[in-house]
Amino acid sequence: MSNNLSKKALILSYFTVGYNILEGIVSVVAGILAGSIALTGFGMDSFIESLSGGIMIWRFSKYGKLTEDEEQKIETRAVTLIGYTFFIFGIYVLYESFSKLYFREKPDPTIIGIIIGIVSTVVMPVLFYLKYKTGKSLNSKSLIADSKETLTCVFLSISLLIGLGLNYLYNLWWADPAVGILIVIFLFREGFETLKEGID
Repeated sequence: MSNNLSKKALILSYFTVGYNILEGIVSVVAGILAGSIALTGFGMDSFIESLSGGIMIWRFSKYGKLTEDEEQKIETRAVTLIGYTFFIFGIYVLYESFSKLYFREKPDPTIIGIIIGIVSTVVMPVLFYLKYKTGKSLNSKSLIADSKETLTCVFLSISLLIGLGLNYLYNLWWADPAVGILIVIFLFREGFETLKEGID
């Protein structure tokens, strides 16, 4: 049972990395072509989030090949590394948000940007649920923490859509970075809690 769950965790992790790299490339290229800073920033977020998935691939590719003590050590190390990725992710989102507010950067509505935002809002909640459920079944704190980074991607996708929509309808250009700052609070809180779990 655990072996099947670890394979499922590995598959979900590969999907996370593959999806985020693809989403990142499309978002950055589309953002540059459309002159959309919001979309380019969203793409960079995707690349950073793929770090967490990469750690999970490293963690679960060794599952079942180690002794129980080694397994516990690698799980603890993975939890700690995931904790640090929350801060890397949070610092980047904070930089992007304050930069947009300072320079009064308006999110440019693009069809590709809207499509990417909608696709992520559909795909990421399902991925979050599957990783969270698998992490609970495996009693893996690292996979549960990784699932919360996926949940952050859901929030960022919704933030992108809110920013594009409110700017287009009501000229509220600051909506996207304002939501971004709220997401940073979530990221830092999860980072502290994850690192604490790694120590415990």
